[in-house]
Amino acid sequence: MSEAIPQRKALLAKFKEHVTQKRYGSSTVGAYAAVADRFLGYLSNQKVPIREVRTEHVTAFIGCELRRFSRRHGHPPASVDDFRSRHASGIRRLLWWINGELPSGAAPRCPFEVFSHALCNEYAQWLDAERGLATESVDGLVGEARRFLAWYGGRRSTNSLSAIAVADIDAYQQERASSLRRVSRKAVAQQLRCFLGFAHATGRTERDLASSVTSPMLYALESIPSCLRVQEIRGVVDATRKDHSPKGLRDYAILLLLSTYGLRAGEITRLKLDDINWRADRICVRHTKTAAQSLLPLLPAVGDALLAYLRRGRPQTDAREIFIRTVAPYGGLASGSSLYTTVRGRLDAANVHPVGKRGPHAFRHARAVSLLRAGVSHKVIGDVLGHRSAASTTPYLKLATEDLRDVALDIPMRTSEVQS
Repeated sequence: MSEAIPQRKALLAKFKEHVTQKRYGSSTVGAYAAVADRFLGYLSNQKVPIREVRTEHVTAFIGCELRRFSRRHGHPPASVDDFRSRHASGIRRLLWWINGELPSGAAPRCPFEVFSHALCNEYAQWLDAERGLATESVDGLVGEARRFLAWYGGRRSTNSLSAIAVADIDAYQQERASSLRRVSRKAVAQQLRCFLGFAHATGRTERDLASSVTSPMLYALESIPSCLRVQEIRGVVDATRKDHSPKGLRDYAILLLLSTYGLRAGEITRLKLDDINWRADRICVRHTKTAAQSLLPLLPAVGDALLAYLRRGRPQTDAREIFIRTVAPYGGLASGSSLYTTVRGRLDAANVHPVGKRGPHAFRHARAVSLLRAGVSHKVIGDVLGHRSAASTTPYLKLATEDLRDVALDIPMRTSEVQS
């Protein structure tokens, strides 16, 4: 008997235990284990090691599963998309558990793709070693470099950047700009400049083309930030308070943190159980932009909302983050962007439709305005919001437009009008 089958059974048993520990439902555990068993069998027949699985292997396997289903039942699944999604979900969990990452894309199909892949890897290392950039910044810069190289490689039959010209840069920017706002076009230009500077510094281009990249002009404080009105905030908070489900308890606590302290979304998702000092009624906030920490008073309404969520809404999990996903695997929210869907959903449910942006940052702007109207100094407002400098608080001044009426000057009347 081949040793592969016993090894596969042992691996499946450990995988099933892993999924169970993540507190998936029993039906989901069974479905994941079944699809993992068939996927491992498929890889064995194809002689593909589990560590070398790529996205095309997953796609091919799901295609085989679709044909198998149709032969067995005499018809395709009622929803092919749902069928693919369920299978892909189990495979992703298996590969993440074994490899610690999801499968990469297809292997390079031509010499230029090989060149592009190697160049982007070198670029990422250069950004880390020479520029000392954070991982998120590196990912953004390398992502734009990949897009540019894919565009350039589709128009040039060459394995280098030596023939790149200003006309190529202009054409790429024109194509990219068609679906971008002005601020996004400027960001793309900055990312492209960085890559072209790297290409020149490493001898890929004879001249430094970074200066040839044009970008739109942005003016300081040219736009007015979006801001929720007091009535809108009260409406969405009151509506969410009536939802006593685990998700409702979680969302209510999040909305109170947003509206009471004006926290950034990332600061809320990073809050941990140890950041709450219940005896001293203090909450420790780690500011995402400045890496500084603030100790804020834990107000009674916020404390009660957090306790209600921790006692009746938070799933059982080993994660230390306060706010947890409402579906398995139960862990902390991925990032601050996770709150955008939550906030927008709660605004819609409360029939609140503000003008402008509808994300969590609108609550932050509203808190700044309320402090301004209460006569709080700019320095204190900046400390509450976690700003590094007073200049960061300046844009919020434009939101207090109603207060300008108090300092408006009377328009003098002409002499003829007075006499009449």
